[in-house]
Amino acid sequence: MTGTTQGTTLPPIADAREAAAELLAANRRRRRVRRWLLLALLPVTLVGLLFVGKLLSMYAFAHQAISAYVVDDYAGSEAAAHGQEFLNWFEPYKAPFNVGTARAGAEQLPEARADLEEALDLARGLEVCGVRINLALVIERMGDAAREAGDGAGAAQLYGEALTVVIETPEECDSDQAQDQSSDPNRDMSDTLDESEDRLKQKQQQEKQEQQPDDAEQQEQQQPQPDDQKLEDLKDKLDQGTQERDQQQDGDDPGGSGTEKPW
Repeated sequence: MTGTTQGTTLPPIADAREAAAELLAANRRRRRVRRWLLLALLPVTLVGLLFVGKLLSMYAFAHQAISAYVVDDYAGSEAAAHGQEFLNWFEPYKAPFNVGTARAGAEQLPEARADLEEALDLARGLEVCGVRINLALVIERMGDAAREAGDGAGAAQLYGEALTVVIETPEECDSDQAQDQSSDPNRDMSDTLDESEDRLKQKQQQEKQEQQPDDAEQQEQQQPQPDDQKLEDLKDKLDQGTQERDQQQDGDDPGGSGTEKPW
């Protein structure tokens, strides 16, 4: 019985050990697969987290920039807009656009123009619409400042540059889709562009008209004036001619008829 018992129990124990070994090996393979999958997915996960974090930060900085601008905190608006510059892959024009708009509110017009021109270079499609409107307004205000400073020629030139920015705005900026993407939903893009064009043409024409009298005065001053000696010689010749005619008249009519002859 003892031999029989040993003969019948040994094979199942061996099978169990073999099964356990295979199970352990399978578990190790699964763990390795999971480890490699985790390592392979780690960059994708990090990129996804970075993407979400960047989007959230973009919205946060944009909201902060707008909120500060509304309450005339232009320095705070500019600082928040600078926060959009880091790794700005999605809408690269937004940071310089918001910085330029904030600087325009603070009357830093040359700096604002440079920022908005940078934003215009980075903008694509309908993004250029709002950038062009703000850029034209900034250049127009630079023209107003030049006019107040007495620089009429400089003002006229700046008005012309602003007018060029408006005229070169794509026709698509008059569409409803462009209006939906506007940074200022209360501002109608089409009306704003038309009003800017009419206003700039009027200002430019006014400056040109005011410059015309000065130009005419300069031209008059630049004309050569007759020499005093030449004027004196001409006067002497005229006097001599008058005397000669009087003598001729006396010789022809000694008694005088009392009738004045034409010169």
